[in-house]
Amino acid sequence: MQTLRHLSHRAGCLMLGCLLAVACSETEYEYSHHRAFFIFDNSIHLDQCLATAMNPMSPGIFCRISISGTNNYRFENNQGLTGQAVMTAVDQQRTVLLGTYNESGVIVGFGALDNPPTFYAYDAQCSNCYEKEKMPRYQLTMNSSGKATCRQCQRVYDLNNGGIISQGAQGEKLIRYRATTTGPMGILSVNN
Repeated sequence: MQTLRHLSHRAGCLMLGCLLAVACSETEYEYSHHRAFFIFDNSIHLDQCLATAMNPMSPGIFCRISISGTNNYRFENNQGLTGQAVMTAVDQQRTVLLGTYNESGVIVGFGALDNPPTFYAYDAQCSNCYEKEKMPRYQLTMNSSGKATCRQCQRVYDLNNGGIISQGAQGEKLIRYRATTTGPMGILSVNN
C-alpha cells in the first residue's frame, strides 16, 4: 500500500513538473532573449503620437519609438502621426536599449484581437532577415491595419496577433519584448 501511494505521488509530481516545464518554455519562447530596456514618462513629455498606442481604448494603433540624433526620441504611429521628445536629464541618465544594437527601435501598442487588449512591444525590424544577416538594417514599415512589412523578404507580420507572419515565406515571428503601460499619459516600460 505504501509503495502504491509513493508511486502515485511520484507520478503526480512528474506530471506537474512536465506541465510547468511546458508552460515555462512557452513563456520563454513568447519573449525574445535579446536585451531591451526603455522607460518613458509620458506625463512629462505629453507626446500625443505615443499616447495613441498606450491607450487600451484604441487597440490596433502601434507606435515606433527610436532615437533621433543624440538627445531626442522619435515617434511614428501606423495612422500617420509623428512626434518627437527631447530627452530630459532623467531620460539621459537612464539606460536605453531600443531594439537590437539600440538602432532599430521598438514598436508598441495594444492588439485589436483580444478582450481586454494585449499590450505588445516588438523590435522594429524583420526578425528573419536580422537572424540571417545579424545586421540591424531591416526596418519594418507599418500600415493602418496593424501589419508590418519587411521590404527585403516581403514577409508581412501581424502586430495585433503576437507578431506572427500573416503573408510571405515561413519563418519566425517578430522579436517580442516584455512591456507595460500605465495609460496614454503615463509610464511606458519595455524590458527583457
